[in-house]
Amino acid sequence: MIGRMAERVIAACDGASKGNPGPAGWAWVVGDGTGTPTEWEAGPLGTATNNVAELTALERLLTAVDPEVPLEIRMDSQYAMKAVTTWLPGWKRKGWKTAAGKPVANQELVVRIDELLGGRSVEFRYVPAHQVDGDPLNDFADRAASQAAVVQKPAGSGQGSPEPPKSAAVKKAAPPKKRTPSSSSSSASSSSSARSSASSSSRTLKAKFPGRCRCGRSYTAGETIAKNAEGWGHPECRTEA
Repeated sequence: MIGRMAERVIAACDGASKGNPGPAGWAWVVGDGTGTPTEWEAGPLGTATNNVAELTALERLLTAVDPEVPLEIRMDSQYAMKAVTTWLPGWKRKGWKTAAGKPVANQELVVRIDELLGGRSVEFRYVPAHQVDGDPLNDFADRAASQAAVVQKPAGSGQGSPEPPKSAAVKKAAPPKKRTPSSSSSSASSSSSARSSASSSSRTLKAKFPGRCRCGRSYTAGETIAKNAEGWGHPECRTEA
């Protein structure tokens, strides 16, 4: 079990769903004092939502770390953090019902996490996802969960797996083509078609809950999102192949 001889364990966990719901995976990683990953594990979930993947990652991390050792958990999922730090006490008082009187979503996972948190010292720390100079452990967990969601195979340091691949670079926009007199009419026609296509898919709205875009990056509640072929995500990602 991780951390049996340590004074404190610093870790991160993350989940990914390619479609929400869609192929999903979870991952956790433990690091040293400099933030360098030392141990990690990731696994597939088949078809699941992003929230299930996030909670599963937390449950697997808590299971793997010695409960006697103080633990710092870094996460980019506001839903998972609030579920176990803010909303959980009220859910328990109401018999695992929400303020609206509905059954708590993903109750089995939340109950299991509640049991694992009992009697142990855990500090949750929110870290924004996909930052240029972001938290290295969170970035590692994000990449490992995304890879597990795509390949649907377990991986980890215990299996001798290589580090999960770096996130794909943002595509650079191609320079505009020069227009020639002979192509003016066809260009106008193409532009008209493009405007028509764009207008049909230009609907955006404010996200009610955090989620994950098809590109693998998360979005937060209140952030502007748009419909794409696989669900909802960043407006700039809806036209990407």
